[in-house]
Amino acid sequence: MYPVSIKGVLFTGHGEVVLALNERDEWELPGGRIEKGESPETCVVREFHEELGVVVAARRLLDSYLFEVIPGKHVFIVTYGCALVGAYAPTISDEHKAIATFPVVSLPDNLPEGYRTSIHAWHAES
Repeated sequence: MYPVSIKGVLFTGHGEVVLALNERDEWELPGGRIEKGESPETCVVREFHEELGVVVAARRLLDSYLFEVIPGKHVFIVTYGCALVGAYAPTISDEHKAIATFPVVSLPDNLPEGYRTSIHAWHAES
């Protein structure tokens, strides 16, 4: 069994993707562990609200894969394309070091490939 983490790809009104800097100094998609009895869509909405204070709607499943977070530790990642509901005025939680937005053509180097793939997939549909 692997832990399951539901992540969301969200673009701001300026077409930039929202990323969070984690404790390993890697940029990642906002999101987190699904809770018992929770749907993946509900999880990603909850996680965006907890981590950024932003309300989103989960629009479409983008990808799922097993990711090796650190050597020997794997997490099953599920990504959703999300849409902003209301204004984009994020507040950072204690779960991340920073929140930032990036143009799709200038994604940071320290962004795992699976997240990059999901970002490009959702960008192609947006």
